Amino acid sequence: MLLTLLLEPLLLLLADTGGLAAAVALAATTAATAFAVGSLMAARRVPAVPRTRVRTAIRDRERRTAFLPQRDPDAAGRPRPRAPGLPALTAV
Repeated sequence: MLLTLLLEPLLLLLADTGGLAAAVALAATTAATAFAVGSLMAARRVPAVPRTRVRTAIRDRERRTAFLPQRDPDAAGRPRPRAPGLPALTAV
């Protein structure tokens, strides 16, 4: 039933104007609308997550994050990166 409701305007448009571009535009709009409606329906089915669970997940993720010393090249005890020097002189 839904398919016939969607195809009827498409067929009428194609028969009246004969424009393939208009039919493709209508089909794309219909597909986008169907996708948006499906996304909204799927989003409503997802159960709500309690705030305490979200906070616990964020805290656990923070604890699992490894310390990356490379993020601070100016930290104490780290050598400064050196710029490329002059090319070595070779014997001619």
